[in-house]
Amino acid sequence: MLVVVQVLGMSSEDEMIASFLSGELTSRRFGPNLQSHLAAGGQAEQLLTHPDLSDAGANLARRALLAATRGYGENRDLFENFPGRVTWIRALLSADAASGVRYLDYSYWVELSGGSRRPTDAAARIKAGRRAFDVPNEPYVDAAHALVRGERFPPLIFVGERQDALVCLEGNLRLTAHALAGFPTEIECLIGTAPAMGRWAR
Repeated sequence: MLVVVQVLGMSSEDEMIASFLSGELTSRRFGPNLQSHLAAGGQAEQLLTHPDLSDAGANLARRALLAATRGYGENRDLFENFPGRVTWIRALLSADAASGVRYLDYSYWVELSGGSRRPTDAAARIKAGRRAFDVPNEPYVDAAHALVRGERFPPLIFVGERQDALVCLEGNLRLTAHALAGFPTEIECLIGTAPAMGRWAR
């Protein structure tokens, strides 16, 4: 499949970290843990909601937060086998390309998609009333409705060895919402590529 990527500009590790944490802050699953780490460190949510990428101290604080909550830079948890050197860009991904992005290799997403890790397959199963591990599908449906109403989502984060073989690092729920809505718009995203990414983005 031809992947159509419109490059908007270069990005950075600091921007990826800020985007990742901002996305997880509103997550029902990961948000509370992130908020508790912020509180324990005496840090305000503004560190994540209004990141200043020119502030080296704030960038270090966000990196430490992602390490504490998800294992970033420590070769553990979500970031086990994640390469240390990654080239980041800001981009728009076409609907056709976005439909080919795979979920990360995690049991829930494998189950939701019927084993394919494709968001289009997950969307079909959700529409058929299928659940993964009896987890409700309403958040996907609600997000899809919001997308159709014109709501803009934060950038998703995709990674791979190449731009034509991407896995969703952050934003799997939002990716599913796009699939449920039929990919009505291009997807704003950060894309990270590295020759060693195949060890993570299987």
